[in-house]
Amino acid sequence: MRLLLVEDDVMIGAGIRMGLRQEDFVVDWVQDGRAAELALAAEAYAAVLLDLGLPRKDGFAVLEGLRRRKNRVPVLIITARDAVADRVKGLNEGADDYLVKPFDLNELAARIRAVLRRQAGRAEPRVTFGRLTLDPAARRVTQAGREIPVSAREFALLEALLHRPGAALSRAQLEERIYGWGEEVASNSVEVHVHNLRKKLGDATIRTVRGVGYAIANDSDAPCQSAGNSS
Repeated sequence: MRLLLVEDDVMIGAGIRMGLRQEDFVVDWVQDGRAAELALAAEAYAAVLLDLGLPRKDGFAVLEGLRRRKNRVPVLIITARDAVADRVKGLNEGADDYLVKPFDLNELAARIRAVLRRQAGRAEPRVTFGRLTLDPAARRVTQAGREIPVSAREFALLEALLHRPGAALSRAQLEERIYGWGEEVASNSVEVHVHNLRKKLGDATIRTVRGVGYAIANDSDAPCQSAGNSS
């Protein structure tokens, strides 16, 4: 899951990025409002973590511009401003959540996942497709009820495929979802992760779409659904 972090404090930004990477998020980090707008124009992010007190263009202005352009990407405001008036303004301007610094990184990760679930129309954190279940909160993958150990990169790749079940994603699209800016990407990294996942989940779990990329295969003709919402 690719996030944009907009934070001008170097220590805070580095800490958040490191912590969220450990939670299997891919994080791009910019340090001012103008850079945030350029990044948002160039990339499609799952969510934005937005500080308010930014150089060049403040967070409220960035948020207002996003919503004026009908960009509905989820925005979580992360700020030291704890006044009720600021919270009300942020939410009224279109923010999806508002978190006051200092905060616990586990809470931030949980709030991000909750916002993403709301956007997807799911109440449950788990996603099930056929015999495969992915739980982002616990970072667990199970197949027919059996837990399958996967690496952070493998988890991110599988999550990307499960969010668009049946659709083929190219190698470039998958790289975007599992690597952040500045991270070295080996030329065959996606192929290696797919190979490892096939060994763990079965060769038929991820299919190759010739000339396009990879897609998750449905081995039981079950629709993609939230775990626990099958009734």
